[in-house]
Amino acid sequence: MAWPRVRPNPAGIVHMTALPRTALAAALLLPVAACGGGTNQVNEVTTFEARAAYAIGQDVGNSLRSSGVELDFDALVQGLRDALDEVEQPLLDETGAMQAIQEFQMQAQQAMMAQQEAAGAENRAEGETFLAENATREGWMTTESGLQYRVVEQGDGPTPGPNDQVRVHYRGTFVDGETFDSSYDRGEPAVFGVGGVIPGWTEALQLMPVGSTYELAIPSDLAYGPNGPPAIGPDRTLLFEVELLEIVN
Repeated sequence: MAWPRVRPNPAGIVHMTALPRTALAAALLLPVAACGGGTNQVNEVTTFEARAAYAIGQDVGNSLRSSGVELDFDALVQGLRDALDEVEQPLLDETGAMQAIQEFQMQAQQAMMAQQEAAGAENRAEGETFLAENATREGWMTTESGLQYRVVEQGDGPTPGPNDQVRVHYRGTFVDGETFDSSYDRGEPAVFGVGGVIPGWTEALQLMPVGSTYELAIPSDLAYGPNGPPAIGPDRTLLFEVELLEIVN
């Protein structure tokens, strides 16, 4: 996937909690567990029933752990056992169970938002430090928007406009040097609409004559902001090496 794509619409972002996967896994777990029975420690899984039950149990556990909400394990097991045994008077009636699940969803979402905010704050601080230092390095220019760029090679072709399509080679890294995307690694240039990518790219491409290679340092607010895709994360400053090959209109 090419990451310079336009950043997502915050209104369209769905904040997932662990509950949907957990509910599905639990629904699958019930008939499997009913077939197995017993409460002994399992040390190997050699049958289909055991492998499936263990894998689903792992999925439930991973989902609950990633929710960020601490739950009572004994109560979890009791709820599963009561459902399997079809007890006539469970500890929670249907209304109480629904309220508890809704509260879990709310707490899981709050925990996820807190994690995102903490990660975003750390990423912003790291990016601001990098940009402040980078602005003093030889050859780097800073535009009014805060975009930083350095000309590696200046081409002599036409400069694209906001409605043009361009073919580029590029490599994207974080400020720590980790590569998160590269058309070079894929062995094939990418084609983008100049006006259909993140703001930092849109601005930079309109500075570049065809045949140019620029290095870019894009502040988070000109990249994906707080809504970066999972592989990037919130509020990351992004670095790119961009080679503008041609305008392909």
